[in-house]
Amino acid sequence: MSRLAQRSLEHLRLGEIVEISGSSSQVLIDISRLETLSDNADATLAMAGQVGSQVKVRIGNCWLVANVRTQRLHHRETGLIICQIDFLGEGDEEKLTGRIFNFRRGVTRFPVPGTPVYAMTGNDLKQVYAADARPHIEIGTVYPTIDTRAALYVDALLGKHFALLGSTGTGKSTAAALILHRICDMMPEGHIVMIDPHGEYANAFKQNGALFDVNNLALPYWLMNFEEHCEVFLTSSGADRQTDAEILAKCLLAARTKNKAASGTSRITIDTPIPYMLSDLVANIQNEMGKLDKATSSAPFLRIKGKIEEIKSDPRYTFMFSGMLVGDNMIDFIAKIFRFPSMGKPISVIDVSSVPSDITATVVAVLSRMVFDFAIWSRNEQTRPVLLVCEEAHRYIPSDRSVQHSAVRDVLSRIAKEGRKYGVSLGLITQRPSDLSEGVLSQCGTIIAMRLNNDRDQAHVRSAMPEGARGFLDSIPSLRNRECIICGEGVAIPVRVGFDNLAEERRPASDDPLFSTLWKQTGGEDEMLDRVTRRWRNQGNHR
Repeated sequence: MSRLAQRSLEHLRLGEIVEISGSSSQVLIDISRLETLSDNADATLAMAGQVGSQVKVRIGNCWLVANVRTQRLHHRETGLIICQIDFLGEGDEEKLTGRIFNFRRGVTRFPVPGTPVYAMTGNDLKQVYAADARPHIEIGTVYPTIDTRAALYVDALLGKHFALLGSTGTGKSTAAALILHRICDMMPEGHIVMIDPHGEYANAFKQNGALFDVNNLALPYWLMNFEEHCEVFLTSSGADRQTDAEILAKCLLAARTKNKAASGTSRITIDTPIPYMLSDLVANIQNEMGKLDKATSSAPFLRIKGKIEEIKSDPRYTFMFSGMLVGDNMIDFIAKIFRFPSMGKPISVIDVSSVPSDITATVVAVLSRMVFDFAIWSRNEQTRPVLLVCEEAHRYIPSDRSVQHSAVRDVLSRIAKEGRKYGVSLGLITQRPSDLSEGVLSQCGTIIAMRLNNDRDQAHVRSAMPEGARGFLDSIPSLRNRECIICGEGVAIPVRVGFDNLAEERRPASDDPLFSTLWKQTGGEDEMLDRVTRRWRNQGNHR
């Protein structure tokens, strides 16, 4: 290192290490050194020593980089503070200038007590957070800099699942749209399926996505497996449900078998996705009921038959149980939903906000299972990875404290555990991580945490984060809107990021109403009420 570089380094000295304990250590910092740097034009130096900032330690020809987790006053010496730091990684030292380069995660050699500790500069952060040659997307700037770009490595992000967490109103939906837009722009021939429970993402992807809702989804009922059939057609519980399930299984298999020759399938089960007619299923139930002796109750048969006929006659279920969906269009359905080929629109946004609430979870289960089953049965083909993004994930994969069993929870849990082996990636978005299954969250290799106001949510996320990211996690309650902490496989080291602005036409329709403005406006109420009433009665689209 040159003499000039050595003098510049002394200017950055903050204190020294006083204790080493694995990945976490204690340093003693001179408060006067922090005050000297606090007015520096370099925002990174101005924040030196603060909780959430980074410091560096020189070991031979390497620089160790650490994150400041806590601060407290020295109880005997005035003007000194004791900081807890977590080591993040190491980089090589450029001999002439002393700068950091070739930064990587992990620590080869630990320092000893008495080793000097220095402040990080903005240029240091650029080297630490600089994206390497791996494919990546840029999503914002590294805090507290204004020009150091934050990158996500897409293969690691998608290959090991990710979760986006944040309280309502923190910009979570816009952040999700930003990440997905960056992925779509980088890989226009991708295959993304997004479950949208509020109908807010259609606005964001109207130019580069295929949009589906109850008006054009046309999800064939016969794609359901037996468990999903039971969720829709069975209304009983306990011992009665087991009896009803046995009846439904026998009649469903007979209905599927009737179309066995037309499908060219040699062996079928109750789960085989072969078209059948609902009228055949009802006729089979009627026939079985006719075989009963007088001592056997017909109530189970009447329950199932009544529910099927109720769904057939209810126009709210037409998107799934229409007689027009009896044809074998499985190939066409997979092609349009999974974007094979994508034709410049790599994402399918499936708006389930207008789906009747009693079968919403089943619809999500069918779509999710189709993604997973397709991946399993296409193993002998060229791999075509699919990303399944699930908004409001806590609805479908509730916490392990909940004993409620459901098809959608089972399939999403299986995708979280086994999906990456088959090329299925899972993206979970939720504002209540404490209500999300602990096992599923732990399977997410990358966690993107925005501000969380609830103590339980913060504790839940903290338990899922790696030890080295704990210092960053302590700042989660104080994050500003459109800021996040990212840690895991998708980034080189944990990082605090301010998201980029997203163009208006690429944002989801999730803005909160401005009462102070809207409650000063009037006019057009009659026409508005007429339009809303017609849509309401027709059970049409919200938009």
